[in-house]
Amino acid sequence: MKRATPVPFILLVVLAAISVVPMKFGGGNSPAGDPINSGDVAWMLTASALVLLMTPGLSFFYGGMVSLKNVVSTMLQSVVALGVMSLVWLAVGFSLAFGDSIGGVMGDPRTFLMFDGVGEASNKALCATVPLVIFAMFQLKFAIITPALITGSFAERVRFSSYLLFIVLFSLFIYAPLAHWTWHPDGFLRKWGVLDFAGGTVVHMSAGWAALAGALILGRRKSHISNETTSPANIPFVILGTGMLWFGWFGFNAGSALAANGTATMAFATTNTASAAAMLGWMFFDWARGRKPSALGACIGAVVGLVAITPAAGYVSIRESIFIGVVASVVCNMAAHWKSKSTLDDTLDVFPCHGVGGMIGMLMTGIFAKDVGLTSGKTETFLAHLAALAIVSAFSFFGALILFKITDVIIPLRVTEEQELQGLDQSQHGEHAIAAELLLAPATNGNGVHAPHEKELVLA
Repeated sequence: MKRATPVPFILLVVLAAISVVPMKFGGGNSPAGDPINSGDVAWMLTASALVLLMTPGLSFFYGGMVSLKNVVSTMLQSVVALGVMSLVWLAVGFSLAFGDSIGGVMGDPRTFLMFDGVGEASNKALCATVPLVIFAMFQLKFAIITPALITGSFAERVRFSSYLLFIVLFSLFIYAPLAHWTWHPDGFLRKWGVLDFAGGTVVHMSAGWAALAGALILGRRKSHISNETTSPANIPFVILGTGMLWFGWFGFNAGSALAANGTATMAFATTNTASAAAMLGWMFFDWARGRKPSALGACIGAVVGLVAITPAAGYVSIRESIFIGVVASVVCNMAAHWKSKSTLDDTLDVFPCHGVGGMIGMLMTGIFAKDVGLTSGKTETFLAHLAALAIVSAFSFFGALILFKITDVIIPLRVTEEQELQGLDQSQHGEHAIAAELLLAPATNGNGVHAPHEKELVLA
C-alpha cells in the first residue's frame, strides 16, 4: 500500500486559510498609469488565454514523444504546473518578479503579497493602459510554462512529488529573479539595455539550462544505458501539440507588446515567419543529410523557430525573422545530433532546442534589433547581450543544480529501478494512456486468426 503524503494537502489548506484572513498583506504604491484602453484590455485577455493554451499544447508535444508507459505522467507534469504555479505566483511569485525593486536584483515580496494591490487600475511602471491584474495574469502564463518545459529533460524517471517541490523552488529562486532582472523597469539587465521581448532569456534559456542540470543530476535511464531504441508513443499527439503551441505563441509574443498596436502585429508576423522557416529548415536539413523528412522533425523545427524568435519578435523585421528561423533550425538540429552521440540523457532534447534556441535568439536580437542592434552600427546592445548570456546561463545552470540537490535531499528525485521499468503512468499515478483491456486484447490478422501484438506493455 502506498504511504500517505499529507504535506501538500496541508500546505494548500494553510494557503486557503490565509487567503480569507481579514488583513492587508501587501499592496504596491506605484502610481496609476493612463486611462484604461478597452482595445488593449480585450487583446491582453485574449493573449493571456492563448499563452495558457500553450501548456496543454506542450503536454501533447512531450507526451507523444515518450514511450507508451510514460505518456500520462509526462503530460501531467505539464498540466499540473497550471495549478501549482498559479497559486505560487499569486502568493509571492508576482511580487518577487515585479514588486518594488531591491537593488535591481529581486522584487520586494511584500509589494503584491497574496495579490494585494493587484486590481483593476493600471500601473504606470508595468502596464500603462490595462489593469494590473491582467498584466499579472498574463505574466503568470509564462511562469507556468517555464518549469513545464524542463520536464522533457528528465522524462520517464522523475518522482512526481519531488518534481512538484522542484518547480516551486525553481519559480521562486530562478524564474522570478530572472523576470525581475530582465522585465522590471529597474532590473539590472534591463538597465544595461538587454532586450528580451517575450522570454527568450527569462523562459527558454532558464528552462534549457535547468533541463541540462536535471538530466545530469537524475542520470541516464536504463533504456538509454542499454542503447534500447524506443519509438514515440503517438506522433499525431506531437503534431497536435505543435499546432497548439504555434497558435498559442501568437499570444506569447504579440501579447508581450502589452497593447493592441503596431508592435504586436509585427511580433505576430515575425513569429509565424520564423517558425515556418525553421520547420522547413530542420526538415530540409535532415533531407540533405540523407534522412527522411519526418513529421517529428518538422514539429521540432517549428518549435525551435518559435523559441528563437521569442526574444526578438518585436524588435526585428519579417525578413530578418526568416534568417533567424533557418539559422536556429540548423544549429539546434546539429546540437541535438551531437547530444545523441553523447552519454547525456536529455530525453526530449530540451537543452539543444530550448536552451540553444534561446541563446541563438538572444544573440540575434543583439545583432538585428532595430536602431540599437549591431546591424545599426551599435555595439553596446550586442555586448550587453553577450554579458547577459554568460550571467543568465551560469545562474540558471548552477542555481538549478543546487535546487535539484536540495530537492533530492528532501524527496529523492529519481524513481526506483522497478518503478522505471513499470513506467511512471502506473508507478506514480496508477493510470494508463490506453485502457488495459485494449492493450491486453488479442489482435487478429486478416484471416480472423488471433495474432500477437508487436509490442506489449508491462502492466502491474
